[in-house]
Amino acid sequence: MKAVRVHGYHEKVVVDEVPEPTIDGPMDVIVKIGGAGVCRTDLHIIEGQWDEAMHPTLPYTIGHENAGWVHEVGSGVTNVAPGDTVILHPTPTCGLCRACRAGDDMHCVQSVFPGLDGTNGGMAEYLLTSARACVKLDPATRPEDVAALADAGITAYHAVRKLIPLLYPGTTCAVIGAGGLGHIGIQCLAALTATNIVVVDRNPDALELAGTLGANEKIVADGSHVDAVKDLTGGEGADIVLDFVAEQGAEADGWNMTRPGGSYSVVGYGGELSIPTLDIVSTERNVVGNIVGTYNDLAELMVLAQTGKVTLHTKTYPLDAAADALHDLDQGQVRGRAILVPE
Repeated sequence: MKAVRVHGYHEKVVVDEVPEPTIDGPMDVIVKIGGAGVCRTDLHIIEGQWDEAMHPTLPYTIGHENAGWVHEVGSGVTNVAPGDTVILHPTPTCGLCRACRAGDDMHCVQSVFPGLDGTNGGMAEYLLTSARACVKLDPATRPEDVAALADAGITAYHAVRKLIPLLYPGTTCAVIGAGGLGHIGIQCLAALTATNIVVVDRNPDALELAGTLGANEKIVADGSHVDAVKDLTGGEGADIVLDFVAEQGAEADGWNMTRPGGSYSVVGYGGELSIPTLDIVSTERNVVGNIVGTYNDLAELMVLAQTGKVTLHTKTYPLDAAADALHDLDQGQVRGRAILVPE
């Protein structure tokens, strides 16, 4: 089968011919991929940013936003069957550790992260996963339409869901970045809260899209955007800043546009946040991290998706054009999410 693999850091990905995965354990599931999302994390993988954290053995297949159809199941699988349409939680988990028992699947001590930690991911024709990772979908669902919800979607939804108690009527949430993750987060905010949604992005086209998805205010990131957010909030700053960029200076802007007593919630990554501890203590501002989300987060998000409250804006590419998709994403030429579709 064809698979998109990283052979070396700072090099273009290669579409290789590799063996198809096989069932090895009773809870294994092989999925025929119908759509694989192209994520900025894939760019960070190619740049080597995850090497120190994950130590993956090269080459391996990337792709951690996957949906498709069940192709084959292990002897112990009862929740899905061949032919079922599924979206996959990005981290297959054990179900037995304390984190799993508490419903914090993404912190499972025995989880793997296909497409990230050296375990082969879903930018391929077939993917080996587990029964615990499969969320069964309406058979009419096209995997390419929902694949990116498996990571970008679940991460944005997880971040918003944590903030719901803080986003009561009369509050303001500033969203930095209306791209692949941000455009999902805006819809989640609109569906789940009554907060005033202020979106900040340097791309006017992204802001135009944000306006159609629920943004109440749109601000161009032109150097005056921190002051613009403060002007909209009586000089105080936003109650919550939800940062889907967090690099190239956005992280400092996010902190600076957060009001005293507010929370700076970080989803994107790549930059560094340097804050004097006195600044944290004297203003009682919080910094909140977000990584992936739980299985239940993904199941809840799919309810929103299948009722039309959250939709993905996508651009599809054939699997053979993976390098083009990654280039377009890196150059800011993708509105929403790029999706690889095996032929």
